[in-house]
Amino acid sequence: MGITIKTVGVIGAGQMGSGIAHVSSLAGFNVRLHDLSEDRINAGLATINGNMARQVSKEVISDAARREALDRIQPAATYDDLSACDLVIEAATENEEVKRKIFTNLCPSLRPDAIIATNTSSISITRLAAATDRPERFIGIHFMNPVPLMQLVELIRGIATEDPTFEAAKEFVAKVGKTATVSEDFPAFIVNRILLPMINEAIYTLYEGVGSVDAIDTAMRLGANHPMGPLQLADFIGLDTCLSIMQVLHEGLADTKYRPCPLLVKYVEAGWLGRKAKRGFYDYRGDKPVPTR
Repeated sequence: MGITIKTVGVIGAGQMGSGIAHVSSLAGFNVRLHDLSEDRINAGLATINGNMARQVSKEVISDAARREALDRIQPAATYDDLSACDLVIEAATENEEVKRKIFTNLCPSLRPDAIIATNTSSISITRLAAATDRPERFIGIHFMNPVPLMQLVELIRGIATEDPTFEAAKEFVAKVGKTATVSEDFPAFIVNRILLPMINEAIYTLYEGVGSVDAIDTAMRLGANHPMGPLQLADFIGLDTCLSIMQVLHEGLADTKYRPCPLLVKYVEAGWLGRKAKRGFYDYRGDKPVPTR
């Protein structure tokens, strides 16, 4: 039977979760935003408010639309506060153990017909679905970062995902104004399977001394017409996230071409995770980013 999605739960109020809540509320869905603490939920709500205010100033949306959308987002302190949701999207950290634990604890709070989705960028949908009591109502809905700006959503079915779940997810993606592309459940799906090895290769190019940070990023911006150089992009994504996706590719496909560059590992070990840590391939502590090598 088909399901009508009216209320959407989002687990994780970080960069991705707040973005998903943002586009869902603007599209007219009621949203329940959950995170580990009230502070994190409030930080997510503040991010949404700021990003919507920016859309108003750029005349992308009206101020009335912003106010109505914000009214549709309610904080959810516990999983029980998600019990009214028709769809719950998990957007927690890119760690399989963490995600599996969330699904195991979440299921008892949901209606039996509720759909569960994960925003994972690389982990097997089939394996995550197995941690729930409803693998046939489980699907991957992978938004790109930053969610309000990026047009694409990858839809990934697990081995057990049934057609009504897939159709409901496809309809949801269309309603939030995004374009869906369908990927098979292979490590890192489509976008990251192509993008992350390119970033990893750029890091190898730096590691082997072929070019400096500035030379590599300028070369790809002006030589391949990329809007952002690969090392700048890595800093934006987060070097820890880049490393975890490369590890998923390397372990999942057992091919040496996916071996994470040792320099990427070293930066992550140093805590230089990119923009969010103020240092990565660039140092962000001054007025403008300066290459770190």
